[in-house]
Amino acid sequence: MAEAADSSSSTPPSFFRDRWESSKRQWEKNFSFLDDYKKHLQNRDKIPSWSDSDVDEFISSDPVHGPSLRTAREAAKIAAMGSAIGAISTAGIAWKYSKSPHGAALSLGAGAVFGWTFGQEFASHWLELYKMDTKTAQMKFMDWWESKHVVQT
Repeated sequence: MAEAADSSSSTPPSFFRDRWESSKRQWEKNFSFLDDYKKHLQNRDKIPSWSDSDVDEFISSDPVHGPSLRTAREAAKIAAMGSAIGAISTAGIAWKYSKSPHGAALSLGAGAVFGWTFGQEFASHWLELYKMDTKTAQMKFMDWWESKHVVQT
């Protein structure tokens, strides 16, 4: 009886379980960048928010990652402008042709998302973000900011 139980536990995994494990490993790999931010998200209540002058101080103090951070911030401003333009223009067109408040509201949201995406892609190519490691620059800034404002517990 014990041998029967041992042989059933050594059976190979089912087709679906194998696919599930493979898919799970792939998604963990795809979202591994979140592990970099996890440390900073856990400490967000312990450190104060920063201002543009604080970011400028970091940019001037770090000649390697400062320019990358400045360029990433410029790209975010371009993306935000694209979001505003996309939201206003699509909502205006929807309102003009349908006079439907819910249609205009939905197109406002969709236009904001599309505009942000288009603006981010435009900024990425215009500012050549693909040549920079902006994530590392952002992590260096967060490390710098936390080390500047460490709260002793």
